[in-house]
Amino acid sequence: MEEIIQADRQAFLFLNGLGSEAFDPFWILMSGKWFWIPLYVIFLYLLIKKFKPKSIIFILIFIALGITVSDQLAGVFKYGVARLRPCHDPVLEPLMRIVNCGGSFGFYSSHASNTFFIASFLSFLLKGKYRWLPYFLFIWAAVVAYSRIYLGVHFPLDVLMGAAMGFLLGGLFSNLTLKVINKQNKTS
Repeated sequence: MEEIIQADRQAFLFLNGLGSEAFDPFWILMSGKWFWIPLYVIFLYLLIKKFKPKSIIFILIFIALGITVSDQLAGVFKYGVARLRPCHDPVLEPLMRIVNCGGSFGFYSSHASNTFFIASFLSFLLKGKYRWLPYFLFIWAAVVAYSRIYLGVHFPLDVLMGAAMGFLLGGLFSNLTLKVINKQNKTS
């Protein structure tokens, strides 16, 4: 396990070291939650084009539940594993670029989990209708996830675990959503 942690630290130092002050504002923006609101409005528009109004209500409920589970599960892991964020690691602090810092613990990334949740959830719900959408969604999620390494708040394994959890939860919740919508359509 120690070898994996050391490799993760080395990968972090390499990826974090690729940054420069000129790009810091861009990556802070990519990591920000409010910056993406126009994109969420576009996602809602695509859902409204494909689904009936009653189905949209169920979709929004499942998105809210899924994001809550994704976010809270990340919090449980952060305090359960108690791995320091890179920006709080006294060994790494002098070797890295700290652009931003968060709470003490970082395993695993809730940003990565939440964005990959949305990416997989919407990919499954909107599949077939917009062939390009899954590519866009997962590139967007990867950019947000990388921003966390760039800013110095997560190790690569934090981000990879968050992405995996978000992907799995997105698949689970989209499957549940489609079952509820199909059941609702049969009874209507």
